[in-house]
Amino acid sequence: MLRRRYRHGRKGRMPKPIWLEVAPPVTSFNPSGPQVKPEPIYLEPAELEVLRLVDLKGLSQEEAGEKMGVSRGTIWRLLQSAREKVAKALTEGRSINFHK
Repeated sequence: MLRRRYRHGRKGRMPKPIWLEVAPPVTSFNPSGPQVKPEPIYLEPAELEVLRLVDLKGLSQEEAGEKMGVSRGTIWRLLQSAREKVAKALTEGRSINFHK
């Protein structure tokens, strides 16, 4: 599944499209119990795919980059962003919403 990304701002070149194997089957992940901060954290489909490939399947960043059709540097940035967002959601008790 080819997924287009969008740049933030007006300048610069358009980001390269990313290949996703599967679309996320759910749209959100909510903690049980009271939420400390009601604002959800948004996780991009590319970030979720990188987490799945690297952390769940155990692929290297180079292998994940080949599967998704992007460079290892892009994989690294997506992985760092996704890990930061998941850690923030877990420690602050926030829900995680997945963009479609």
